[in-house]
Amino acid sequence: MPAYWILKTEPSAYSFDRLQQDRRTVWDGVSNPLALKHLREMTVGDPVLVYHTGDEKAMVGLARVVRAAYPDPKDPKLVVVDLEADRPLAKPVTLAAVKADPAFADLALVRMGRLSVVPVQPEQWKRLLEMGEAGKGGKGEGGKG
Repeated sequence: MPAYWILKTEPSAYSFDRLQQDRRTVWDGVSNPLALKHLREMTVGDPVLVYHTGDEKAMVGLARVVRAAYPDPKDPKLVVVDLEADRPLAKPVTLAAVKADPAFADLALVRMGRLSVVPVQPEQWKRLLEMGEAGKGGKGEGGKG
């Protein structure tokens, strides 16, 4: 059974659109000890929601882990994972909408706002996808590709 994740990025530094253009990327720049612990827990195939920080404050797209954690080539004390883009969400899922939904009261995105790698419980993942696919036909597991 996969684990589910939210990865945060500043869109002016690396946006979901850029990930879609690149198709695959090394997800680096993580230095917080808890966030690094979460990166180390990721396995190939784990689905990821990409969250834009800054003015957007919303989950905008789906990706998938295609290479589990390995030492950061620039700093071997850190780790990175490789991601592959899947698809944009039909509708961005805003932080405001997440905070307004009691189902997410214990989600680290709400409780630990500065954490850049956030684990998501399966029930919460399903709800986030429902919110992001509102108005769209199918619902899938999601993952960037």
